[in-house]
Amino acid sequence: MKGIIFAFLGGACITLQGVANARISQDIGTWQAAAITQLTGFILALCILVFVRDGSLAQLKSVKPLYLLGGGFGALIIFSEVTAIQQIGVTFTISALLIAQLFLTFVIDINGWFGMAKQKMKVPQFIGIGMMVAGVIIMKF
Repeated sequence: MKGIIFAFLGGACITLQGVANARISQDIGTWQAAAITQLTGFILALCILVFVRDGSLAQLKSVKPLYLLGGGFGALIIFSEVTAIQQIGVTFTISALLIAQLFLTFVIDINGWFGMAKQKMKVPQFIGIGMMVAGVIIMKF
């Protein structure tokens, strides 16, 4: 249950962040908005780290270098999301974003990328993705 609550919280924050960034970027530019978002995210995460003190930064050297690029993806996410929101609106952007996320998670699970256990996808999972795509198309038109 806790995982579902955090998933909904994360989804809500992605949407709020996208809308806020779209508004910021209208005033100062998209890459500037991405930089400010990354900076404020870093500051908040650092503050939480100071209080929570879980994990160990000493183990950073054991992390594969590829995985350290995750923060860089954040800048590309922000740029893409802001640009899409400005061009196609919030609802369609978030819908397309969710479909893209779900599709890529299927590919990751099927192939066992990033050290994840391989998963077999069955017909119901593919029907679910198809229904999501159909839903977005229906919403758009």
